[in-house]
Amino acid sequence: MEDNVLKVRGLRKSFGDRDATVPVLADLSFELHSAGSLALMGRSGSGKSTLLNILCGLEQPDAGELTLFGQDHRQIDWQQLRRERIGVVFQEANLMPALSLLDNVRLRASLAGQPESRCQHWLDVLDIGALAQRFPDQVSGGQRQRAALAMVFAMSPSLILADEPTGSLDRVTADDVADSLFRLQAETGCGLILATHDPELASRCEKILDLAHQAADQNTGQSGL
Repeated sequence: MEDNVLKVRGLRKSFGDRDATVPVLADLSFELHSAGSLALMGRSGSGKSTLLNILCGLEQPDAGELTLFGQDHRQIDWQQLRRERIGVVFQEANLMPALSLLDNVRLRASLAGQPESRCQHWLDVLDIGALAQRFPDQVSGGQRQRAALAMVFAMSPSLILADEPTGSLDRVTADDVADSLFRLQAETGCGLILATHDPELASRCEKILDLAHQAADQNTGQSGL
């Protein structure tokens, strides 16, 4: 993998129209190296989800530089990148209800051009191998979230973007899912950017970027990075 997965310089994003523009991200700068982990923190509306959307090409910045895997964001084939190299984990497991857990993982691996032969392996290492033939509505929320992690790791990603991946789980289940995420991220050597409200979860990342603090620094003319 590349040493430098991601580089952001002076990123800006606002919403609204010419008469009423609301800045969400202002002069944001940071880097992420391969196998590195970064937590995004901040209150609701501070721009965590917006930033994740920009980092996977679902939204475009208004200004600034964004380089991902050595490519300028304006030259990236975002659909291919999301299919093959960027794995996304949501607060609610994004599983297809008509497919078994195993077939959900197989489908994700196939789209990424990865072998389906290891899909059962990922369910096994996430402790839900025995549930492979069950459907999403036949397992618990924590088990669905583990299946979502299996889908992501089966695609062999270079970068994982996780948006409140444990936010809908009870504390014990959330801790177990987080343990699995960080363990497999370390073992596979992919980068991780994690948006969370949970300081304890954020502290498990190598770096923390507080978007609310960044916004406050911009308002006072200071740089928080």
